[in-house]
Amino acid sequence: MRAWARGCALALFAAGALTPSLLAASADERFDEANNLSRTGDYPRAIRLYGDLAASGHESASLYWNWAQASIARGEPGEALWALLRARELDPGDRAVRRDVERVREALNLDPAEIAPEPLASVARLARRFRLDLVAALLLGLSLGAHGLGKLRPGSRLASPVAWISLGLGLLASAAPAAGMLARPTGAVVRRGAPLLDAASPSAEVIGTLREGEVVPVLKPGGDWLQIEDASGARGWAHVADVRRLDSPPTLAQDR
Repeated sequence: MRAWARGCALALFAAGALTPSLLAASADERFDEANNLSRTGDYPRAIRLYGDLAASGHESASLYWNWAQASIARGEPGEALWALLRARELDPGDRAVRRDVERVREALNLDPAEIAPEPLASVARLARRFRLDLVAALLLGLSLGAHGLGKLRPGSRLASPVAWISLGLGLLASAAPAAGMLARPTGAVVRRGAPLLDAASPSAEVIGTLREGEVVPVLKPGGDWLQIEDASGARGWAHVADVRRLDSPPTLAQDR
């Protein structure tokens, strides 16, 4: 009986150990399938697969870059720009993504400010790109170590300057990640002629039309709706199918 129990336990352990690798293999296969569909011109199915992968947690800059290429080929530059901006959020240092963001922005006749309404979001990307959180932690650790050395060896001439200089640099490096946390969430308009409504309802009055590709601050989420502010300062509600957030992956419902 004990041997049987041990066998079951080992089988369960092996299954648990294999599950993550099997899931990863499955995600890679679906990603390859989506890329093949895109290469053969079946852009709607490719985009659905990219959306399913993103919504299930398998996000990457590469996935969104390929999604953007499929959207461009499908004639949906707003969705392409959103996908590229989402890729930039995940990998701020990717030059190909940054280059394509500018290319699609220019194709949509958008000013740089229209895709960057929240300056602190740019600060947050800069902090992630250069890993300023890690730099700050290392500098503050060095400061603590130097302070400790100064206590143990009062005659040390370098301990105090190193401690204070590294403390100052560490606080400076930590300011960017801290400021980035204060940035308002934003979303990109993915559909041409998307309406801005005065209430979170499909029957609400239309108070304006959003520019395709424009990035807008998200003031408040409300189920399938987002309260936003456009470039002119007008506030209203947009459906999540028309404005996709840049700080989180899309939901399955958005990709249908």
